[in-house]
Amino acid sequence: MTTKELIRAYYEMWNSKDFSAADRLLDPDIRFRGSLDITANGIQGFKEYAELLTVAFPNLYHAIEIMVVEEPLAAAYVTYTGTHEGPLFDYPPSGRRICYSGASFFTCKHGKISSINVLGDLNALHKQLA
Repeated sequence: MTTKELIRAYYEMWNSKDFSAADRLLDPDIRFRGSLDITANGIQGFKEYAELLTVAFPNLYHAIEIMVVEEPLAAAYVTYTGTHEGPLFDYPPSGRRICYSGASFFTCKHGKISSINVLGDLNALHKQLA
């Protein structure tokens, strides 16, 4: 897979909630920092982060607004939307729709994503959850 195909498949994995695809897309030793400013290492750590996020927002959707690829690196500006149906941080489920943005930076090697660093607009998210 090219880097562009990997990144598209990564977001398809999030949108379908089929995290078994992580075994195919991610390097076993992936370094991951998510939009919630939580760091995870390895595929299992990534899956635990994904579970936390999808419990809080079961219908979470990642919309790629802009993607730039310069092999083996990529960057994507993404809009996240969903409904707050599970606990997150110190916020109980509110049923509110959320929408916030993030910028993701990827490094790929040997046909897999080896690192992801996501900078999410947590200020906007906290305002919507409060």
